[in-house]
Amino acid sequence: MPPSIRWDIFCRVVDNFGDAGVAWRLARQLADEHGIAVTLWIDEVASLARIAPSLGAQRADQAATGVRVRRLAGDVPDGTAPPDVVVEAFGCGLPDAYVAAMAQRPRPPVWVVLEYLSAEPWIDASHGLPSPHPRLPLTRWFWFPGFTPKSGGVLREAGLLAARDAFRLDPAARDGVWRAAGLLPDPEALCVSLFCYENPAVPALLDAWAEGDEPVACIVPEGVARSELDRWSGGAVPHPGTPLRRGRLTLAVAPFVDQRAFDHRLWAADLNFVRGEDSFVRAQWAGQPYVWQAYPQADDAHLAKMDAFVTRLEGSVPEGHRLGLRPLWYGWNAGDPVATAAAWPDFRAKMPAIAVLARAWARALARQTDLAEGLVRFCENRL
Repeated sequence: MPPSIRWDIFCRVVDNFGDAGVAWRLARQLADEHGIAVTLWIDEVASLARIAPSLGAQRADQAATGVRVRRLAGDVPDGTAPPDVVVEAFGCGLPDAYVAAMAQRPRPPVWVVLEYLSAEPWIDASHGLPSPHPRLPLTRWFWFPGFTPKSGGVLREAGLLAARDAFRLDPAARDGVWRAAGLLPDPEALCVSLFCYENPAVPALLDAWAEGDEPVACIVPEGVARSELDRWSGGAVPHPGTPLRRGRLTLAVAPFVDQRAFDHRLWAADLNFVRGEDSFVRAQWAGQPYVWQAYPQADDAHLAKMDAFVTRLEGSVPEGHRLGLRPLWYGWNAGDPVATAAAWPDFRAKMPAIAVLARAWARALARQTDLAEGLVRFCENRL
C-alpha cells in the first residue's frame, strides 16, 4: 500500500493482555512491513503498556515503534478525520460521531470487523462477508482469523520462524531467559512457562510437578493466578528474583515483558501453558508442546472452542497417531483439579510426540498467508 494510506485500529480491552496484544502486534506489523500510518485507539493504555514498556501508561496520545497510540475515552476528539481503513477489533464498537464522520466522506473508509480467533468450521463460510449498516451508507466486512486458507489466518511477522530457529541454536540465549527470571534450571529439568487465567486446577498441577520424578522449573508472570498461587504457597507467593522451591518444583514469578521477550520465553520453554488468543498463537509458532486455556465463557462455551481446535490439530495426523491431548486440555479448561492432575503423567509421557506434531503444525500454518498480509490485500481491493 502507498505510504499515504492511513489505518485506525479500535480496541476495547476485555481480556487484559490478549485483546491489547493482538491489536498491538497487528498495528506494528502494518507499520513495519507495509508502510502504513497506523493509529491504535485503545481504552486501557495501561494494559498495553504492561507488554509495550516504551508506552506511557497515563499518556493519552503518543507514538512508539512507528504506531500512534491514542486513548479511547467515549468519543474521539472533535475534528478527527477518519482514515482510509478502520479496523474494529473484536467487534468493540466505534464511537457514534466517528461513524457519522465516516459516512460523510465522499469515499467511506473500508470498515473491517476483526473477529476473535476460532477453529470452528463455520467461520470459513462467514469470513470476508459484508454487512450493510442499517442506517448509513457504510459496509462492514467481517474478518475471521483461523487456521485454514479460507479463513483470515493468524498474525506472523516476516522472518519469525527463522528468528526462532536461530534462538534455539544459541544456548546462551535460552539460559538468558531463565536467568532473567531468577532461575538457572537443572540441565535435566522440564522448563515450563505458565500463563493462565484464574484456574482452580493450578494448585493440583503444581503439586503434580512438586511430587513428580523429574525436576521442573516454571516461570509465572507476575500477578497471574495470584489467588491460586497464594493458596498453594500458603501466602508465600515468590517475588521476582526469589524462586520458591517445593519438592521437585522450582517456581519463579517474573515481571511482564514485551512481546519479543515473551516470544523468547516461549521458545526457551519445553512446555507452554497459554491463554486467550495472542499467547495461544505465539505458542503455536514456538513449535513446542503447549496447553491452551480458552477465555472462560458462560455455559462452558469455551470448551466447544477448545474442542474445535484439538479436533483440527489432531486431525492433521493419521488416525492411528492421535496423541490424546483432550484429557489434560479438558481438565485444565474446566478448572478440574482431579482431572488435571490425573491427565498430567500421560501427557508428559507423550510430549516428545506432541513436540513433533507442534513443529509440523507450525510449518503447515506458515505456508498460509498471514493475517496482516491478507488483510492488507483485502482492503487494497476495496479502496
